Amino acid sequence: MASGSGRSALKGRGEPHDRPRQDHERPAASPGTSGGAPGAPTGTPAAGSPARSRKVAAWIWALPPVALLALFFLYPLALVVQQSLQPDTGGTSVRPYADVFASEAFREALWTTVWLAVAATLGCLVLGFVLALVIAFVPFPGARAVSKFIDVFLSFPSFLITLALLFIYGSVGMANGLWTDVTGAAEGPFQFLTTPWGVLLAEITYFTPFVIRPLLAAFSQLDTAQLEAASSLGARAPRIIRRIILPEALPALAAGGSLVLVLCLNEFGIVLFTGAKGVTTLPMLVYSKAILESDYPGACVVAVVNVLISVGLYGLYRVVSRRAGA
Repeated sequence: MASGSGRSALKGRGEPHDRPRQDHERPAASPGTSGGAPGAPTGTPAAGSPARSRKVAAWIWALPPVALLALFFLYPLALVVQQSLQPDTGGTSVRPYADVFASEAFREALWTTVWLAVAATLGCLVLGFVLALVIAFVPFPGARAVSKFIDVFLSFPSFLITLALLFIYGSVGMANGLWTDVTGAAEGPFQFLTTPWGVLLAEITYFTPFVIRPLLAAFSQLDTAQLEAASSLGARAPRIIRRIILPEALPALAAGGSLVLVLCLNEFGIVLFTGAKGVTTLPMLVYSKAILESDYPGACVVAVVNVLISVGLYGLYRVVSRRAGA
Protein backbone atom coordinates (compact mmCIF):
# COMPACT_ATOMS: atom_id res chain seq x y z
CA MET A 1 0.00 0.00 0.00
CA ALA A 2 2.73 2.39 0.92
CA SER A 3 4.66 1.45 -2.14
CA GLY A 4 1.66 2.04 -4.32
CA SER A 5 1.05 5.46 -2.90
CA GLY A 6 4.75 6.26 -3.35
CA ARG A 7 4.64 5.40 -7.01
CA SER A 8 1.51 7.54 -7.39
CA ALA A 9 3.25 10.45 -5.76
CA LEU A 10 6.28 10.11 -8.05
CA LYS A 11 4.01 9.83 -11.06
CA GLY A 12 2.10 12.91 -10.02
CA ARG A 13 5.35 14.86 -9.79
CA GLY A 14 6.36 13.60 -13.24
CA GLU A 15 8.61 10.64 -13.99
CA PRO A 16 11.61 11.14 -16.22
CA HIS A 17 9.93 9.73 -19.33
CA ASP A 18 6.87 11.95 -18.81
CA ARG A 19 8.81 15.22 -18.44
CA PRO A 20 8.91 17.70 -21.37
CA ARG A 21 12.14 17.25 -23.38
CA GLN A 22 14.69 19.95 -22.97
CA ASP A 23 16.83 21.24 -25.86
CA HIS A 24 19.89 19.29 -24.72
CA GLU A 25 17.86 16.08 -24.57
CA ARG A 26 16.76 16.11 -28.21
CA PRO A 27 17.35 12.83 -30.04
CA ALA A 28 20.53 12.60 -32.15
CA ALA A 29 20.12 13.09 -35.87
CA SER A 30 19.87 9.97 -37.93
CA PRO A 31 22.96 8.90 -39.93
CA GLY A 32 21.38 9.96 -43.19
CA THR A 33 20.45 13.46 -42.10
CA SER A 34 22.17 16.64 -41.02
CA GLY A 35 21.34 18.57 -37.93
CA GLY A 36 20.89 21.84 -39.84
CA ALA A 37 18.88 20.60 -42.81
CA PRO A 38 16.70 17.51 -42.44
CA GLY A 39 17.36 14.95 -45.15
CA ALA A 40 20.71 16.48 -46.25
CA PRO A 41 23.54 13.89 -46.57
CA THR A 42 26.11 13.88 -43.79
CA GLY A 43 29.55 15.27 -44.83
CA THR A 44 28.19 17.54 -47.59
CA PRO A 45 29.58 21.02 -46.83
CA ALA A 46 26.88 23.63 -46.73
CA ALA A 47 27.17 26.80 -48.77
CA GLY A 48 29.64 29.16 -47.12
CA SER A 49 31.15 26.43 -44.92
CA PRO A 50 34.91 26.57 -44.09
CA ALA A 51 35.59 23.35 -46.05
CA ARG A 52 34.11 24.77 -49.24
CA SER A 53 35.90 28.07 -48.72
CA ARG A 54 39.24 26.26 -48.40
CA LYS A 55 38.53 24.30 -51.57
CA VAL A 56 37.77 27.48 -53.52
CA ALA A 57 40.90 29.14 -52.10
CA ALA A 58 43.02 26.14 -53.21
CA TRP A 59 41.71 26.49 -56.77
CA ILE A 60 42.45 30.21 -56.75
CA TRP A 61 46.04 29.64 -55.61
CA ALA A 62 46.52 26.93 -58.24
CA LEU A 63 45.49 29.18 -61.13
CA PRO A 64 48.67 31.34 -61.38
CA PRO A 65 51.19 28.45 -61.72
CA VAL A 66 48.89 26.61 -64.13
CA ALA A 67 48.53 29.77 -66.22
CA LEU A 68 52.31 30.32 -66.26
CA LEU A 69 52.90 26.69 -67.24
CA ALA A 70 50.40 26.97 -70.08
CA LEU A 71 51.86 30.27 -71.29
CA PHE A 72 55.57 29.47 -71.18
CA PHE A 73 55.59 25.72 -71.89
CA LEU A 74 52.36 24.29 -73.27
CA TYR A 75 51.68 27.15 -75.69
CA PRO A 76 55.17 27.09 -77.31
CA LEU A 77 54.99 23.29 -77.48
CA ALA A 78 51.60 23.53 -79.20
CA LEU A 79 53.10 26.01 -81.70
CA VAL A 80 55.93 23.57 -82.47
CA VAL A 81 53.45 20.74 -83.07
CA GLN A 82 51.30 23.04 -85.23
CA GLN A 83 54.30 24.16 -87.28
CA SER A 84 55.35 20.53 -87.82
CA LEU A 85 52.00 19.92 -89.54
CA GLN A 86 52.23 22.93 -91.87
CA PRO A 87 54.50 22.34 -94.87
CA ASP A 88 55.96 25.21 -96.86
CA THR A 89 53.37 24.61 -99.57
CA GLY A 90 50.61 25.63 -97.17
CA GLY A 91 47.72 23.88 -95.50
CA THR A 92 47.84 21.15 -92.86
CA SER A 93 49.48 17.87 -93.71
CA VAL A 94 51.67 15.10 -92.32
CA ARG A 95 53.94 15.51 -95.32
CA PRO A 96 56.77 17.06 -93.22
CA TYR A 97 56.81 13.93 -91.04
CA ALA A 98 56.97 11.67 -94.10
CA ASP A 99 59.83 13.72 -95.60
CA VAL A 100 61.86 13.75 -92.37
CA PHE A 101 61.35 10.05 -91.61
CA ALA A 102 62.38 9.15 -95.15
CA SER A 103 65.63 11.13 -95.00
CA GLU A 104 68.93 9.40 -94.32
CA ALA A 105 70.11 12.32 -92.18
CA PHE A 106 67.27 11.81 -89.69
CA ARG A 107 67.91 8.07 -89.36
CA GLU A 108 71.63 8.62 -88.82
CA ALA A 109 70.96 11.38 -86.26
CA LEU A 110 68.49 9.17 -84.42
CA TRP A 111 70.93 6.26 -84.27
CA THR A 112 73.82 8.51 -83.19
CA THR A 113 71.69 10.09 -80.47
CA VAL A 114 70.53 6.75 -79.09
CA TRP A 115 73.88 4.96 -79.02
CA LEU A 116 75.73 7.97 -77.59
CA ALA A 117 73.10 8.39 -74.86
CA VAL A 118 73.09 4.69 -73.95
CA ALA A 119 76.90 4.41 -73.97
CA ALA A 120 77.31 7.59 -71.91
CA THR A 121 74.70 6.37 -69.40
CA LEU A 122 76.46 3.02 -68.97
CA GLY A 123 79.81 4.76 -68.56
CA CYS A 124 78.35 7.16 -65.97
CA LEU A 125 76.77 4.28 -64.04
CA VAL A 126 80.01 2.29 -63.84
CA LEU A 127 82.29 5.25 -63.11
CA GLY A 128 79.80 6.87 -60.74
CA PHE A 129 79.32 3.66 -58.75
CA VAL A 130 83.06 3.14 -58.34
CA LEU A 131 83.71 6.76 -57.32
CA ALA A 132 80.77 6.76 -54.91
CA LEU A 133 82.11 3.60 -53.27
CA VAL A 134 85.51 5.19 -52.79
CA ILE A 135 84.10 8.45 -51.42
CA ALA A 136 81.64 6.74 -49.08
CA PHE A 137 83.58 3.73 -47.78
CA VAL A 138 87.31 4.36 -48.30
CA PRO A 139 88.61 6.78 -45.69
CA PHE A 140 90.99 9.33 -47.16
CA PRO A 141 91.79 12.97 -46.36
CA GLY A 142 89.44 15.39 -48.08
CA ALA A 143 86.58 12.96 -48.69
CA ARG A 144 84.04 15.46 -47.34
CA ALA A 145 85.49 18.22 -49.54
CA VAL A 146 85.20 15.98 -52.61
CA SER A 147 81.57 15.25 -51.75
CA LYS A 148 80.86 18.98 -51.47
CA PHE A 149 82.66 19.67 -54.74
CA ILE A 150 80.32 17.24 -56.52
CA ASP A 151 77.38 19.42 -55.49
CA VAL A 152 79.15 22.44 -56.97
CA PHE A 153 80.06 20.49 -60.11
CA LEU A 154 76.37 19.86 -60.82
CA SER A 155 75.89 23.60 -61.38
CA PHE A 156 78.58 23.85 -64.07
CA PRO A 157 77.39 24.38 -67.67
CA SER A 158 78.19 21.52 -70.03
CA PHE A 159 80.22 23.65 -72.44
CA LEU A 160 82.62 24.55 -69.61
CA ILE A 161 83.64 20.90 -69.22
CA THR A 162 83.99 20.61 -72.99
CA LEU A 163 86.28 23.65 -73.11
CA ALA A 164 88.41 22.16 -70.33
CA LEU A 165 88.81 18.95 -72.34
CA LEU A 166 89.72 20.99 -75.41
CA PHE A 167 92.45 22.78 -73.45
CA ILE A 168 93.89 19.40 -72.45
CA TYR A 169 93.27 17.09 -75.42
CA GLY A 170 92.51 19.50 -78.26
CA SER A 171 94.62 19.71 -81.41
CA VAL A 172 96.62 22.54 -79.84
CA GLY A 173 95.96 21.47 -76.26
CA MET A 174 98.47 20.81 -73.51
CA ALA A 175 98.79 17.07 -74.15
CA ASN A 176 99.53 17.50 -77.86
CA GLY A 177 101.82 20.47 -77.16
CA LEU A 178 103.84 18.43 -74.68
CA TRP A 179 104.08 15.58 -77.19
CA THR A 180 105.31 17.82 -80.02
CA ASP A 181 107.83 19.53 -77.73
CA VAL A 182 109.29 16.21 -76.61
CA THR A 183 109.24 14.31 -79.92
CA GLY A 184 109.43 17.18 -82.40
CA ALA A 185 106.46 15.79 -84.35
CA ALA A 186 104.30 18.08 -86.42
CA GLU A 187 101.16 17.21 -84.44
CA GLY A 188 100.23 15.28 -81.35
CA PRO A 189 98.48 11.90 -81.19
CA PHE A 190 95.38 13.12 -79.32
CA GLN A 191 92.87 13.88 -82.06
CA PHE A 192 89.84 12.03 -80.72
CA LEU A 193 87.84 15.01 -79.39
CA THR A 194 86.45 15.74 -82.85
CA THR A 195 85.15 12.18 -83.15
CA PRO A 196 82.16 10.46 -81.46
CA TRP A 197 84.56 9.16 -78.81
CA GLY A 198 85.38 12.71 -77.80
CA VAL A 199 81.69 13.49 -77.40
CA LEU A 200 81.29 10.30 -75.37
CA LEU A 201 84.20 11.23 -73.09
CA ALA A 202 82.82 14.73 -72.53
CA GLU A 203 79.33 13.43 -71.70
CA ILE A 204 80.65 10.82 -69.25
CA THR A 205 82.86 13.43 -67.59
CA TYR A 206 80.02 15.92 -67.23
CA PHE A 207 77.12 13.62 -66.28
CA THR A 208 78.87 11.20 -63.88
CA PRO A 209 78.21 13.45 -60.83
CA PHE A 210 74.48 13.14 -61.57
CA VAL A 211 74.87 9.46 -60.69
CA ILE A 212 77.27 9.97 -57.78
CA ARG A 213 74.96 12.33 -55.90
CA PRO A 214 71.99 9.95 -55.42
CA LEU A 215 74.39 7.07 -54.72
CA LEU A 216 76.06 8.99 -51.89
CA ALA A 217 72.63 9.74 -50.44
CA ALA A 218 71.73 6.04 -50.61
CA PHE A 219 75.04 4.96 -49.04
CA SER A 220 74.54 7.38 -46.15
CA GLN A 221 71.37 5.45 -45.21
CA LEU A 222 73.11 2.07 -45.31
CA ASP A 223 73.43 0.26 -41.98
CA THR A 224 77.17 -0.09 -41.39
CA ALA A 225 76.53 -2.90 -38.91
CA GLN A 226 75.74 -5.19 -41.85
CA LEU A 227 79.09 -4.37 -43.44
CA GLU A 228 80.96 -4.96 -40.20
CA ALA A 229 79.16 -8.26 -39.60
CA ALA A 230 79.89 -9.49 -43.12
CA SER A 231 83.54 -8.47 -42.80
CA SER A 232 83.89 -10.21 -39.43
CA LEU A 233 82.49 -13.40 -40.99
CA GLY A 234 85.25 -13.36 -43.59
CA ALA A 235 83.43 -11.84 -46.59
CA ARG A 236 85.75 -9.98 -48.93
CA ALA A 237 85.08 -6.57 -50.45
CA PRO A 238 83.70 -7.81 -53.83
CA ARG A 239 81.22 -10.11 -52.06
CA ILE A 240 80.12 -7.36 -49.68
CA ILE A 241 79.58 -4.99 -52.59
CA ARG A 242 77.63 -7.58 -54.58
CA ARG A 243 75.46 -8.92 -51.76
CA ILE A 244 74.91 -5.89 -49.50
CA ILE A 245 75.80 -2.57 -51.12
CA LEU A 246 74.60 -3.13 -54.69
CA PRO A 247 71.00 -4.14 -53.78
CA GLU A 248 70.69 -0.99 -51.66
CA ALA A 249 72.10 1.12 -54.50
CA LEU A 250 69.80 -0.16 -57.26
CA PRO A 251 67.03 2.48 -56.79
CA ALA A 252 69.62 5.27 -56.77
CA LEU A 253 71.32 3.80 -59.85
CA ALA A 254 67.95 3.63 -61.63
CA ALA A 255 67.16 7.24 -60.73
CA GLY A 256 70.57 8.61 -61.71
CA GLY A 257 70.85 6.50 -64.86
CA SER A 258 67.40 7.51 -66.09
CA LEU A 259 68.18 11.18 -65.53
CA VAL A 260 71.51 10.91 -67.36
CA LEU A 261 69.87 9.07 -70.28
CA VAL A 262 67.26 11.80 -70.76
CA LEU A 263 69.87 14.56 -70.45
CA CYS A 264 72.21 12.89 -72.96
CA LEU A 265 69.37 12.51 -75.46
CA ASN A 266 68.81 16.27 -75.35
CA GLU A 267 72.43 17.40 -75.01
CA PHE A 268 73.39 20.12 -77.49
CA GLY A 269 76.26 22.16 -76.03
CA ILE A 270 78.76 19.30 -75.74
CA VAL A 271 78.32 18.18 -79.34
CA LEU A 272 78.51 21.75 -80.60
CA PHE A 273 81.61 22.79 -78.63
CA THR A 274 83.62 19.67 -79.41
CA GLY A 275 83.21 20.43 -83.10
CA ALA A 276 82.92 16.72 -83.83
CA LYS A 277 82.63 16.25 -87.56
CA GLY A 278 80.05 13.77 -88.69
CA VAL A 279 78.44 13.60 -85.24
CA THR A 280 74.87 14.81 -85.73
CA THR A 281 72.40 14.18 -82.94
CA LEU A 282 68.70 15.07 -82.93
CA PRO A 283 69.26 18.45 -81.19
CA MET A 284 72.02 19.23 -83.70
CA LEU A 285 69.67 18.27 -86.53
CA VAL A 286 67.04 20.67 -85.19
CA TYR A 287 69.67 23.43 -85.16
CA SER A 288 70.86 22.55 -88.65
CA LYS A 289 67.38 22.50 -90.20
CA ALA A 290 66.16 25.64 -88.45
CA ILE A 291 69.26 27.88 -88.68
CA LEU A 292 71.26 26.60 -91.63
CA GLU A 293 68.55 25.27 -93.95
CA SER A 294 65.56 27.42 -92.83
CA ASP A 295 63.44 24.26 -92.89
CA TYR A 296 61.20 25.14 -89.96
CA PRO A 297 58.59 22.39 -90.48
CA GLY A 298 61.36 19.77 -90.63
CA ALA A 299 63.06 21.22 -87.54
CA CYS A 300 59.76 21.09 -85.65
CA VAL A 301 59.22 17.47 -86.71
CA VAL A 302 62.62 16.47 -85.29
CA ALA A 303 61.90 18.47 -82.13
CA VAL A 304 58.55 16.69 -81.64
CA VAL A 305 60.24 13.30 -82.06
CA ASN A 306 62.90 14.27 -79.53
CA VAL A 307 60.27 15.39 -77.02
CA LEU A 308 58.26 12.17 -77.47
CA ILE A 309 61.36 10.03 -76.87
CA SER A 310 62.25 12.00 -73.73
CA VAL A 311 58.71 11.84 -72.32
CA GLY A 312 58.49 8.12 -73.10
CA LEU A 313 61.77 7.44 -71.31
CA TYR A 314 60.61 9.49 -68.34
CA GLY A 315 57.40 7.46 -68.15
CA LEU A 316 59.43 4.26 -68.29
CA TYR A 317 61.66 5.58 -65.51
CA ARG A 318 58.63 6.28 -63.32
CA VAL A 319 57.33 2.74 -63.80
CA VAL A 320 60.71 1.16 -63.06
CA SER A 321 61.37 3.37 -60.03
CA ARG A 322 57.91 2.64 -58.62
CA ARG A 323 58.49 -1.10 -58.89
CA ALA A 324 62.00 -0.78 -57.45
CA GLY A 325 60.68 1.28 -54.55
CA ALA A 326 62.69 4.37 -55.39
